[in-house]
Amino acid sequence: MAHTKPALPHKCCAACGRPFAWRRKWARDWDAVRYCSERCRRQRTVAGVRP
Repeated sequence: MAHTKPALPHKCCAACGRPFAWRRKWARDWDAVRYCSERCRRQRTVAGVRP
């Protein structure tokens, strides 16, 4: 079975700006996902001024 990772949707992280790909655990709420990791999510809420 071949993997088709390049075909997965991508987004840019709201905290760091890096692109990240769709993950299976985000399947139900992909539209609501804004951050690439918990670290970025926590950093965003602490700083409060980052875009």
